[in-house]
Amino acid sequence: MQMSSEPSPIRRRSLRTSADLVAAGLAAPEHKAGLDRVAERTAVAITPAILDLIDPADAADPVARQFVPSVAELETAPEERADPIGDEAYSPVKGVVHRYPDRVLLKPIMVCPVYCRFCFRREAVGDADGSLSAAEMDEALAYVSGRPEVREIIVTGGDPLMLPPSRLADLVTRVARLRHVEVLRFHTRIPVAEPERITPVLAGALKPPAESELAVWVSVHVNHSKELSPAARQGLRRLAEAGLPLVSQTVLLKGVNDDAAVLEELFRALVRNRVRPYYLHHPDLARGTAHFRLSIAEGQAIMRSLRGRLTGIAQPTYVLDIPGGAGKVPLMPEFWDEERGEVTDWRGRRHKYPPG
Repeated sequence: MQMSSEPSPIRRRSLRTSADLVAAGLAAPEHKAGLDRVAERTAVAITPAILDLIDPADAADPVARQFVPSVAELETAPEERADPIGDEAYSPVKGVVHRYPDRVLLKPIMVCPVYCRFCFRREAVGDADGSLSAAEMDEALAYVSGRPEVREIIVTGGDPLMLPPSRLADLVTRVARLRHVEVLRFHTRIPVAEPERITPVLAGALKPPAESELAVWVSVHVNHSKELSPAARQGLRRLAEAGLPLVSQTVLLKGVNDDAAVLEELFRALVRNRVRPYYLHHPDLARGTAHFRLSIAEGQAIMRSLRGRLTGIAQPTYVLDIPGGAGKVPLMPEFWDEERGEVTDWRGRRHKYPPG
């Protein structure tokens, strides 16, 4: 048998240590000791796809700021928490969070391809032992099966699309048998962080059985238009062409996207790729993330500016997840003044309107 004379491609690996970061030009050698301390607290990983998006010469690169660890993470503000949105307080069985009556979170896997430096689960993700065994998955689905008020399962983690397509297909099939569950939603960073995983086989694995009435949605985490590489756009296209409705989640981050023009560009790019902007999250009070947070008033001002610049289908809801598990609330700017009987347009002009 004749062997090919072409060399085999070298599989690039993710960056996971401070030494990797220094060698890639993403961290200064003098910061190595501090970054080792960061890595002892929270997982670090930067995939080749993300690395390709980073300009090491740009100190303000918006992708680097999201994924390259910083010694600033060693500083904890008094208001910050290990579990800022109260997952543990609302977890009746391992892998399930039941905060709202009609929906639950399901966390089958607690590893990600990359680790966002602002993640609200940053002290839990990266722990492979936190992923569900077959018996624990049975228990989680049995919990949902016994609660007919649950209409939606939101699969998160970790990143559920790290699971093999066969396991994803099995999960979809099992949920489709729960007749009271109407919607199955997957939350993922994979199309951006490791787009080569979005194969036709994986996209097909997410489709519900033909005879089922279950609706499967995919929510993609994207914070900057720079993340929508050609490979990412191809992955989104594969998901959309498989018939999966796509929405996005974005975190409002200081130094990344805290600018109306940057968000406008992102939301337009998402809509062009058949992704409906869904939530713009105010950053959570995770420990070591104060350098990412801006004020709620600043966020509202940005949303007010976007109102006249973007079509309605490109407008996400600006939300805060109340610390401790009380749930999400919208933080949208006010346009109606009941006392004055006035409504304010997107340019800031006031108009009289009858209150009755």
